[in-house]
Amino acid sequence: MSSQPSQPARDLALIAVFAGVTAALGLIPPLYVPISPVPITAQSLGPMLAGAILGGRRGAFSQLLFLALVALGLPLLSGGRGGLGVFFGPSWGFIVGFVVCAWFVGWATYRVGAPYSVWKGLIITVIGGLVIMYALGIPGLMISGKLTFSQALIGNLPYLPGDLTKVVLATLVAKGVHTAVPGMLPWHSETAEQPAADSVSAEAAPASGQQA
Repeated sequence: MSSQPSQPARDLALIAVFAGVTAALGLIPPLYVPISPVPITAQSLGPMLAGAILGGRRGAFSQLLFLALVALGLPLLSGGRGGLGVFFGPSWGFIVGFVVCAWFVGWATYRVGAPYSVWKGLIITVIGGLVIMYALGIPGLMISGKLTFSQALIGNLPYLPGDLTKVVLATLVAKGVHTAVPGMLPWHSETAEQPAADSVSAEAAPASGQQA
């Protein structure tokens, strides 16, 4: 009998682990800046890592699990925040963006294919971790804070250096994980099987010719 865990069990375990990673990043104290009600946190690194390492579906589910625990009242967001109220505060767009970011980064990483490329990973994570997160977060600030677009945009400028640092860190960590654990995403096994299939076909061709 095989001692290897089934794929569904492995997926559930990875989803839970990366929900925990996002929660653990919330233990790093937030930094508040005068021009924005949204704190600068390390927590948005979580969905970037989840997507780049787990892929779109599992990455998104890990963030959904994390947000479900937050909604139930667990103080898992940076600064010890939790409960349904956080989904109606100024950060709600960024919080919802965790799921979308993880899904996009994972989906795009899978579509690009193996091997995991740092440069392609950087581009994908910039789109998912910056463009998409800001596209959801800025309207949230405008609605909750009654700000104009320019006010909300200027209020996000202090986040850029830290967010770019998180993009680089997430990409480098993902590269290390995919190198060390090449079966983390399905395309690793697909690309590994392709040369073997080609070899079998090449060997079969001469054999069939000899029989003829």
